[in-house]
Amino acid sequence: MGTYIGIWIAAGLTLCIYSFLYKDNPFFKFAEHLFVGVSAGYTIAITWNEAILKLIWEPMKTKNDFTVLIPAAIGLLMFSRFIPKYRWLIRWPLAFIIGVGAGASIPRVMQSLIFEQTAATLKPVAFNLASINTVIIAVGVICTLIYFFFSLEHKGPVGIVSKIGIIFLMVSFGAAFGYTIMARISLLIERVYFLLHDWLHII
Repeated sequence: MGTYIGIWIAAGLTLCIYSFLYKDNPFFKFAEHLFVGVSAGYTIAITWNEAILKLIWEPMKTKNDFTVLIPAAIGLLMFSRFIPKYRWLIRWPLAFIIGVGAGASIPRVMQSLIFEQTAATLKPVAFNLASINTVIIAVGVICTLIYFFFSLEHKGPVGIVSKIGIIFLMVSFGAAFGYTIMARISLLIERVYFLLHDWLHII
């Protein structure tokens, strides 16, 4: 019985969301606000359980480790923004967040976007069909870099190469956009299948 009611609730909310395709209406607003509220409540519950209880309360209770109060206090300084007199204190936790985030992300970005791209461009080329991808990657990288090289006027050979770089950029943007559309279509197919199979039992 509970599963049956859950399917009807899910189907109703799905139809409320897709009603926006007709026009903005109270059903869509209700589903939207419900989604935001449930997401916020879920995030608060997860934060309370995974951060406050496991990382702060349990170490103090079981291990008598009160050093966890230091990062907890730094985190609480995020709320100083709501107190005009002490608003400047928010700079400290933001500095920690930006510093740790930059330190964690810069090596990954360098590895994936710089080193891997450079390694793929500098692969040895053999005169066979397997090296076609290597040649295309090398030509694409060189032409794209020349397009962003603004110290020379894009005329003559430089202009031709930069236009080839534009073509590679457009292909890249098109592939990324196509991947995004494919992901959205997959979500649509899943919802339509749910409505026709689990709810209406048509298929």
